[in-house]
Amino acid sequence: MWRLVIAVACLAIGLSSLAMADARTDAALAVSQGAIGTSVPDLAFRDAEGNRINLADLRGKPLVITLIYTSCSELCPTIVESLAAGVETAEDILGAGSFNVLTIGFDIRNDTPDRMRSFARAHNAGGDNWFFAGSDEATMERLGAAVGFSFFSSAGGFDHMAQVTVLDKTGTIYQQVYGSTFAPPAIVEPLKQLILGGERSIFSLAGLGDRVRLFCTAFDPNTGRYYFDYSLLVAIFVGAGCLVGILVFLIRETRKSLRSKGV
Repeated sequence: MWRLVIAVACLAIGLSSLAMADARTDAALAVSQGAIGTSVPDLAFRDAEGNRINLADLRGKPLVITLIYTSCSELCPTIVESLAAGVETAEDILGAGSFNVLTIGFDIRNDTPDRMRSFARAHNAGGDNWFFAGSDEATMERLGAAVGFSFFSSAGGFDHMAQVTVLDKTGTIYQQVYGSTFAPPAIVEPLKQLILGGERSIFSLAGLGDRVRLFCTAFDPNTGRYYFDYSLLVAIFVGAGCLVGILVFLIRETRKSLRSKGV
């Protein structure tokens, strides 16, 4: 009898814990989504080489931000490795240096420059435009609030959102990417939209080229790479030709009708 009572009590506690965890996850997601469209303030960090980085210095290009802690054994390494694949693919089609990436260690006691540097090296991440950095507690709190990133101390380290934040060139949050693993398009597509979708006027040759690249580059899940899809370009020209043809036909028919009426 007592065993049954204990089992029921344990089940009730487990269900209650799951409900609380789900509620906290929903609340964290709501905070994260609520940050979209808001501007991230200028904050200062120290990179893995000890150099000062200000967010204002990274404006003028899209910026990809992710927060991790270096003693994380599963979630954070997987996020950074997925991000590395996305960054490599994005640089292939958009050009190296067309955007910046900033990975920040939020465990202020342990995420030292040396550990951030080792973490980047261990997971094949980093580069000329990918910075690994850390800062003080107050800055981390401000950054977390600004990008809608929630994290809590736990027995094994931290519970936190699996989140990557994409900012436009002005420092405004454009999109959130969720999950510990994600395919390259999750990173490439928002960067494509920001870089090719409106930087230059469509009435200029460069701007027209940007729009063609935006609509005609497609992802092949079999190879994990992007390619230029000529069929989309042909479809665009055929569609434009049809519209012009219809317009010319309507103009001619209108003129004939007016002539027949003696106008």
